[in-house]
Amino acid sequence: MQARLILVSGEGLKEHALSAFNTLGRHPDNTVQLLDRIVSKEHCRITRGPQGKYVLRDVGSLNGSFVNGERVTEHTLQTGDEISLGNTVLRFEDEATSQPAVRHLTTFSDQVQSQVRSRVDASSHFLPAAQITNVEALRADYEKLRIAHELSQRLSVGTDLDELCRKIIDETFQLIRADRAVILIVDPETEQLVPQYVKQKREDERITLSSSILEEVRVNKRAVLSSDAMVDERFKAAKSIIMQGIRSTMCVPMLYNDRLVGAMHMDSMLTTGAFTEKDLTLFQGIATQSAVAIENHRLAKNIEREAGTRAQFQRLLSPNLVDQIVSGALQLDQAGTKRDVTMLFADIRGFTSMSERHSPEEMVRTLNAYFEVMVDVLFRNGGTLDKYVGDEIIGLFGAPVDRPDSPVLAVRCALEMQRALEEFNRMRAASGAEPVFIGIGVNTGPVIAGAIGSSRTLQYTVIGDAVNVASRLCNAAGPGEVLISQSTYELVRGEVAVDDREPIVVKGKAKAIAIYRATGMLENTVSVPARSTQAITPQRPE
Repeated sequence: MQARLILVSGEGLKEHALSAFNTLGRHPDNTVQLLDRIVSKEHCRITRGPQGKYVLRDVGSLNGSFVNGERVTEHTLQTGDEISLGNTVLRFEDEATSQPAVRHLTTFSDQVQSQVRSRVDASSHFLPAAQITNVEALRADYEKLRIAHELSQRLSVGTDLDELCRKIIDETFQLIRADRAVILIVDPETEQLVPQYVKQKREDERITLSSSILEEVRVNKRAVLSSDAMVDERFKAAKSIIMQGIRSTMCVPMLYNDRLVGAMHMDSMLTTGAFTEKDLTLFQGIATQSAVAIENHRLAKNIEREAGTRAQFQRLLSPNLVDQIVSGALQLDQAGTKRDVTMLFADIRGFTSMSERHSPEEMVRTLNAYFEVMVDVLFRNGGTLDKYVGDEIIGLFGAPVDRPDSPVLAVRCALEMQRALEEFNRMRAASGAEPVFIGIGVNTGPVIAGAIGSSRTLQYTVIGDAVNVASRLCNAAGPGEVLISQSTYELVRGEVAVDDREPIVVKGKAKAIAIYRATGMLENTVSVPARSTQAITPQRPE
């Protein structure tokens, strides 16, 4: 699963998947926008390093960035870290480093009499109003509905099963007093109940569940209540109960349309008769509602897996190309169309000499890490990846999807690439690696866009003089520079801050062409100064 930030300061859970380079702040241009008045426009950045670790770095925010209650300038994130920015709290989760929620829980095989004296028919249904004659039964049904309604208001599906189980148990502890609680989920392959989440008053204590009680719940789908498990005839041979001194136990099935999803277990180690029949009914109502929430979670995970398959396809084609092909809006035939497109060329400065100083294996690793960051930025800004040419990236804006703001998106993307490269170089410097610098050229003009190639292999690309001009601008750009053409400047005037540059003569043009150096987005005020030997430091006033 992809690393993510989970917003925990508001109602419910909201997740933000993390890419290789992420910005957090109040401004909508950030990867993660935080609607918090005391969060800076760009508050901090989270970047994935060479070892796959994510690093949070504060970028001069007014009120600071905090991880687990401590103010930090730079911090390597671990699963479970709590990030506080202003009044906003987020939790960092990374599947690659996460630990299982249940570490001190096992089951013990024992023999228990099968008869259950205290039980609830978990699959019973509500009677029609005309058939209700018992006021107490009506009250019991009302209580179930009330609990189901209140619990549904507090549970959100999200994509984190442990977080969902934690909320279920926390809500249960609010309604029923107990020492420990466990949620078990049915393994679809073995059909056995597997511990998923546990909460207990003493965290270092190992819990041993009776497999006989669990089997009673799994096979008969009946809720088990024992007012004093140590002397209960049903459990007189259960060593796990005797060993732990459990005084009171409840275990109920979690059913979804009469299908067993899992089970919930609660026990008390000190009090005899801690649970009553009413507690059992209440507990069963909670379990039924929780089964619905967990089943909805599974449906969400299935959708996520389908999205993962789509994502694999997107590794070969840009996301907007995939969307166009899947929807039928784009046919990959060899008939091109004429349209105005903005092209972005980004090229590493001094790559040839760098290759002479390092081994081919090291250069491949550098390129892959560099492309990972740059392409994330390209896709996030709505660009289409045309192709890689050695160390050069060619991006398209306005193809295959027409967008009137394509020139603005392209320049914004170029500026963000330079900012992302700053973080990339910080990571490389920490490991003693040589920094990477790029020059970027952006041009807008008419091209033929479509599928080019043979009848067996096609590539979506653009052809025309405007493409050549963008390439020439890239060649003229120094390290850290973003050069844009006159045609692009006319379309972004008033939205992009620029410095005038002397016109340049490029190959294939008889006359010199006007160019401009983009320094920042006017509404964002994040500038990118040209640097030839040092990392780029954005000037970001609040």
